[in-house]
Amino acid sequence: MLDRASSAPQRVRTLFLSDVHLGTRGCQADKLLDLLRHYEADTIYLVGDIVDGWQLKSAWYWPQLHNDVVQKLLRQARKGVRLFYIPGNHDEFLRDYYGTHFGGIEVLEDAIHVAADGKRYLVIHGDLFDVIIRHARWLALLGSNAYDIAIWFNTYFNRVRRAVGLTYWSLSKWAKMKVKNAMAFIAEYERTLAAEARRRGSIDGVICGHIHHAVIRDDLGLRYINCGDWVESCTAVIENFDGGFELVRWAELEPGAHAQDVPAVALPRAV
Repeated sequence: MLDRASSAPQRVRTLFLSDVHLGTRGCQADKLLDLLRHYEADTIYLVGDIVDGWQLKSAWYWPQLHNDVVQKLLRQARKGVRLFYIPGNHDEFLRDYYGTHFGGIEVLEDAIHVAADGKRYLVIHGDLFDVIIRHARWLALLGSNAYDIAIWFNTYFNRVRRAVGLTYWSLSKWAKMKVKNAMAFIAEYERTLAAEARRRGSIDGVICGHIHHAVIRDDLGLRYINCGDWVESCTAVIENFDGGFELVRWAELEPGAHAQDVPAVALPRAV
C-alpha cells in the first residue's frame, strides 16, 4: 500500500512509462508530475508515444505543464538516472535518432531490461505488431483524431453530470461493451507481443505500451506487461529491488479521488 502522506520519494529500481501523449489536451501531465515526484528510480524507460507528434503537426498545443514534464525528466538524467526513450508511432520522428542522446536520454529501437532477479524483458512500444498501423496508416490517423474527440467529450460530459449530482459515466467502458472486437483485439495484441519476445530467445517477458490497456499477466508462456497510458488510466509500472513488478494506477491513489472520477476501463487505442 502506498503511503501518500509521506513527503519523501519512494525508491524503486525501475520506472516504466508509456503513451503520455504530451501535446494533446487529453494528457494528464499534472498527475504524471505527481508520480515523478513520488518515485525515485535508478532507471526510467519511456516506452513510446511520450510526445504526440501526430497531434502537434495538425494543431500546436504545448502548455507549461507539458514542458514541466520534459524538464523533470531532463533533471532526472542530470542527476544520474538512466533514461531510455523507445519511440512509438506518435513520436516516430525520433526513430531517425536511434543510438543518440538528448540531454542524457538515450533513444533506442527497443531494449533488453535485466531485472534485479536476473530475468530478461524485451522493452518495446508495440505498434509495429499492430496490423492497423502496419497496413492502414490513414485509418490509424483517423482513429487517433476520433479518440481525442471522444476524450474531450467524455471529460466535459462528466463535468455536467457531477454538477447535477450524477456519477461518472465512462465512454470507454460503454464503447468496449458495444464494440465486440475490442477484447479480441487486446487478446491478439498480447499474444503477438508474447510471441515476438519468445522469438528473440532467452527472454522471460515483454514490457510494452501502445494500446492503452495496462496489465501484468503470466499466462502467455512468459510475463506480459503493458504500461497503460496517461490519457485515461494514468498507469505506470515499477520494478522493485527484488525484481518484482507492480502496476500503479495513479489516479486511484490521488488524495481525495473518488471512484466516479476514475475511468473503470480504458478503451484499447489501436493507433
